[in-house]
Amino acid sequence: MKLAYRACDKSGREFTDTIEAMDPEAASEDLRRKGLFVIEIDESANLPARSAGRTRQRLGRGSRIKHLAVFTKQLSVLVSSATPLVEALEAFERQLKDGPWLDTIEAVRASVEQGASLSEAMQAHPEYFDSAYCSLVAAGESRGNLPAMLDRLATLKKNQLRIHNSMIGAMIYPALLTAIAVAVLALILTFVVPRFVTLFETLDVPLPASTKVMVAVSETVISYWGLMLAGAVALIVALATWMRTPGGKRSVDGMLLRTPQVGKIVKSFAMARITRLLGVLLEGHVPVLDALRLTEHAVANVFYGELVTRAEELVSRGEPVCAAFSDIGLVSPCVYEAIRNGERTGQLGPLLLNVADFLDDENDVVLRSLTSIIEPVILIVMGLLVGTVAISLFIPLFDLTSMVQGV
Repeated sequence: MKLAYRACDKSGREFTDTIEAMDPEAASEDLRRKGLFVIEIDESANLPARSAGRTRQRLGRGSRIKHLAVFTKQLSVLVSSATPLVEALEAFERQLKDGPWLDTIEAVRASVEQGASLSEAMQAHPEYFDSAYCSLVAAGESRGNLPAMLDRLATLKKNQLRIHNSMIGAMIYPALLTAIAVAVLALILTFVVPRFVTLFETLDVPLPASTKVMVAVSETVISYWGLMLAGAVALIVALATWMRTPGGKRSVDGMLLRTPQVGKIVKSFAMARITRLLGVLLEGHVPVLDALRLTEHAVANVFYGELVTRAEELVSRGEPVCAAFSDIGLVSPCVYEAIRNGERTGQLGPLLLNVADFLDDENDVVLRSLTSIIEPVILIVMGLLVGTVAISLFIPLFDLTSMVQGV
């Protein structure tokens, strides 16, 4: 019998094809042996790839974290109430709208129905379930405490979502003010200044140096705005491409760490992420080496990734974890002492979580303080720019008035 199927491999790629088998169960078993997770199988041999395109789509980072936090918490509640896993996934599906997230949950549920474990089904979608998430789920399944592990994961994702929203919220108002300042300046240079130039030519007023500079800038913007816009776009694309390269990312990360004040914030956020994820993994009874490896993949800053890699190498040689975190250039002495004492007392996991809570509270205060400082600075700069333009335009008129009164 020829059967049509839709399945995905461990990298998340989706396939639609046909297979010869005695029945759908035999076909599913054969595909599972080949490393494929069956999403749908049909005897019609012409199964449409109705969601293949959508499954490849990706949500934004904030949306993914939000969906994961809600999904993990609800799944934890359902599983802890003795709801079968497949029924819990089906219940969650029913409340979702069509889209890539629904397609992902459907694929996970189909894989679980075919006999795969929850962690194996999630591994097929690394764009949503990262390696640390899957490892914690696998640890919960192997130890028989999946509800507790899901609850721990829900707390982790909720915390990540809170930090993400705090950072976005802190950036929105300054970015909006900057955009308004640029728009106002562009309008003045392209519409206001040319009218003053016409007035100056009509009155034959001698122009001071500052006004001549303003007029020259306005003429340049009006004449070459297309080239300037294209150049700005090209520069942004080139910078974004360069920052994705290993050398570019390393340079940017190093520059951020060396920048006064900004470096402190970057270090604090990086250590908060490392300590929280490492603490959750260790509390979930994930082996130390595996926990360090998973934490390394989740660290965005290159230098902190190398710090965790160094810790992994030291632990593999039998040395303590704290030895790698003694770099005072990246880790504050307070955090180092907490890690050292936690390792010595056998309470490294709980202590790391306490350190993460402390750092997150500090980071919230720093973000609010930074926002309260940046906003007036932007307003002052915007006022100075507009004021400079206005003064440059009105000085010739003041001079003309003085000349007329003198006569």
